[in-house]
Amino acid sequence: MSVTAPATVPAQDHRAQFLSLLDTCLTQNSLIKLVLAKYVGSEAELQRVIIKPVTVKDQPCLSFVYRYKTRDITKNHPLVEAHSLITSLLPESFKNAHLLSLTDEVQLEFSKKGKSTLFRNKAQQEREAPTAEHDREKKRYLELSRPFLTDLGVTNKQHELIPAMSRKWKQINKFIEVFSHALATSPIKLDRPVTVADFGSGKGYLTFAIHDYLRNTLQAEGNVTGVELREDMVSLCNNAAARLEHPGLVFKCGDVRSVAPSELDVMIALHACDIATDYAIHTGIRSGASIIMCSPCCHKQIRLQIQSPTLLKPMLQYGLHMGQQAEMVTDALRALLLEACGYETKVFEFISLEHTNKNKMILAVKRTSPADPAELLAKIQELKVFYGIQEQCLERLLQADGLLG
Repeated sequence: MSVTAPATVPAQDHRAQFLSLLDTCLTQNSLIKLVLAKYVGSEAELQRVIIKPVTVKDQPCLSFVYRYKTRDITKNHPLVEAHSLITSLLPESFKNAHLLSLTDEVQLEFSKKGKSTLFRNKAQQEREAPTAEHDREKKRYLELSRPFLTDLGVTNKQHELIPAMSRKWKQINKFIEVFSHALATSPIKLDRPVTVADFGSGKGYLTFAIHDYLRNTLQAEGNVTGVELREDMVSLCNNAAARLEHPGLVFKCGDVRSVAPSELDVMIALHACDIATDYAIHTGIRSGASIIMCSPCCHKQIRLQIQSPTLLKPMLQYGLHMGQQAEMVTDALRALLLEACGYETKVFEFISLEHTNKNKMILAVKRTSPADPAELLAKIQELKVFYGIQEQCLERLLQADGLLG
């Protein structure tokens, strides 16, 4: 998504724009959910209000679920009355409003000083900033106050960022930002459980983050599984999930070959070495995942096969260049194979993760109208012939399952 920042916009205008968008959603019957958060009123233990469309006695209404620390209270209001109530609550009682519709995702935020920001997660929309560039507030997809960040050592007990973990905190937010944009353009519906598998989950930073984002930010039911070979990491993460009351989050010992869910909405595999990335992508495609997120690591299979054209040999006599070529060819083939299987695919630089300088991500989002794979398969074959490649692991796996045309 291309994001630009226009000139200063008064806070009242942001509020008016948001309420106008809400009114459009209600008129078009496209509202999925509205969440009011960051409560600043006087009512004890009230945390947020979750608003969804319902029908009461054949009349369209909005259901307001007032979520307290230990209980929920539900009240239904006709649309006009509900819109008026929401208007009165922003920003006097709630400093954050997150609107999710069938076609859009919008978030209105008010700072402590009353400055507002309106974020729109839509390709042709702009990200609007309320102040001059030096005053602009940075969008964060997770709050530092989230308990899992303290438990995993990202923040201290006062929910302050530990300086040594600032890079990790930046990585977590970037990952959730990429996921959020992919989710907005995917076929995934948040009115049903969203199933996620994270292969090579490690200490669980990103696994906890995506579960928290689904459950607490989007108020969706997220069933997230972290898969990790190291038993000590699996035990650590399962204990943390139980201790922090993360329902629907579980960690299993294994890898992409031994733990293969039959159905998935989201498949994640960051820094799976060499053909392990191919097995992960294959698992995502076979299980019908709408979103596939991979950050490849090592490219040994193709590098050992490449027969460089004579013209390129002077350039590729240097080991670094040879490795970069193998990486580029491998990931291009993977992206083309994903396209051939009906995914809109992007390859871009992702922020470096801990303990590695690999920063490429392959992001694939399932198309609603798959393209004809014949032309793509022809391009794949031409690339293989040009470089003398006899076998590519992902292609072989897909062919064995009959998933390529």
